[in-house]
Amino acid sequence: MSNIFYNLIPFAIGAVAIVLLLGLANMLRGGSPYTSQKLMRLRVVLQFVALVIIMAALWMMGR
Repeated sequence: MSNIFYNLIPFAIGAVAIVLLLGLANMLRGGSPYTSQKLMRLRVVLQFVALVIIMAALWMMGR
């Protein structure tokens, strides 16, 4: 079971990085502030999910 969480970690971190880069690109391009705000909110949610996955993997590895 810990293998599942351990294997999800790179995908979760990658998703956070992709959304962060998309938000920054939109902001630098002078895109819609609404879109930038939406992407940054999505980034925060994905960071929370990534943190939960990392903590679950650590907890499972400790058992």
